[in-house]
Amino acid sequence: MTSVGGCTGFWIIVLMTLHGANLGETHKYFRNEPDVPFPPALPTAHNLDAICLQGQGRPRYPDSFFPHSGNSHFRRRGNAINLLESWYSMCCFGQVARSNQILCCAEQAWKQALSQFCVDEYSTMTLPYECCEGTPDARWTCFNSELPNPNYDASPGYTAPVVPGQPGFTFNPNACLRLLEDDTEC
Repeated sequence: MTSVGGCTGFWIIVLMTLHGANLGETHKYFRNEPDVPFPPALPTAHNLDAICLQGQGRPRYPDSFFPHSGNSHFRRRGNAINLLESWYSMCCFGQVARSNQILCCAEQAWKQALSQFCVDEYSTMTLPYECCEGTPDARWTCFNSELPNPNYDASPGYTAPVVPGQPGFTFNPNACLRLLEDDTEC
């Protein structure tokens, strides 16, 4: 004969086990998890002004932003955003001589920063970010979907800390000329 208390205890253990089990969830968020909105949107004519003029109002992710251990996937995302914002500044204010090339430069910076992010993802022993898999065209389509901030809106009341410019980006103006030539053939 089974006592009522024994059955109750059994069901409590079953429910606790099921509650703690990961039943197919791909993302499990915790309260102390860093908030790193990712991925950044592809630069377009629609969001380029915000990219260039509101850059200091978008978050940066210095090492002090992250807990001392764990969360390495968030740290890689934050590093990619820092890199991209640095390169956007080069496109908007420094490296590009002609204003009609700023969008092309920003697109190149976006692709190079996310390519570097994928290289960093594959250098770890964890599963890479899902958009890093597949062909380059599929990669860009994936990165430009389900965007947390497609318009590059600034965070109210936020001013980004000064982050030094980061090397590694080389703007190729000839790629822009090819794009312009393709557009005029239509």
